[in-house]
Amino acid sequence: MRSSDRGSVTAEAATALPALVAFAAALLWALGAAAAQIQCVDAARAGARAAARSEPVAAAEAVARQAAPEGAAVSVIRAGELWRVTVRAPAPGPGGLGLTLSAEAAALAEDTVGVEP
Repeated sequence: MRSSDRGSVTAEAATALPALVAFAAALLWALGAAAAQIQCVDAARAGARAAARSEPVAAAEAVARQAAPEGAAVSVIRAGELWRVTVRAPAPGPGGLGLTLSAEAAALAEDTVGVEP
């Protein structure tokens, strides 16, 4: 080994290590955001099912909030024969990195099923 090569592996590792740490942090944040998005979808579906069963709007909102990530906003509205539930939540991580996760689900109201127009 030449004396001019001495310490080059240490220098290369010191240069690559911060990039690897940043990549690992970004990967963990993306996994957390994906999990929170799935929670938003599940919460919207649960709220829409509850509203479609003719449960009170407050009960449907409570069902959706229970399944939603912390800090989520839930809205339940009826549009014609459909109940629409929207769930919006900030992405996890430092300040959410400015991202808002959202999901919407719709369900046909049971009081309209089998009714002739």
